[in-house]
Amino acid sequence: MSLRHDKQTDALFESILQLRSVEECYTYFEDLCTVREIRDLGQRLEVARLLRAGSSYQQAASATGVSSATVGRVKKCLDYGPGGYEMIMKRMEADTDEDGAS
Repeated sequence: MSLRHDKQTDALFESILQLRSVEECYTYFEDLCTVREIRDLGQRLEVARLLRAGSSYQQAASATGVSSATVGRVKKCLDYGPGGYEMIMKRMEADTDEDGAS
């Protein structure tokens, strides 16, 4: 299922693009989401990173505390989704490489 483009979702994403630091993200997302929702998003990103690095479903579930269903959903997105996880992880790796080279 693809995310439907609409004015409200566009406005949400545009608002996120206005954030300039991790601290601003904490401030905004604490208003926008529940603590649980933010934690869940972080866990999914970590599951994606672990799977991409070769971890098994069980290893990813154990390391993050998520259910096997969540690991399966993330794996499905990695394999068949629009590529969002891959795009972000490559950018984060590039940023880490640049920071390490400085």
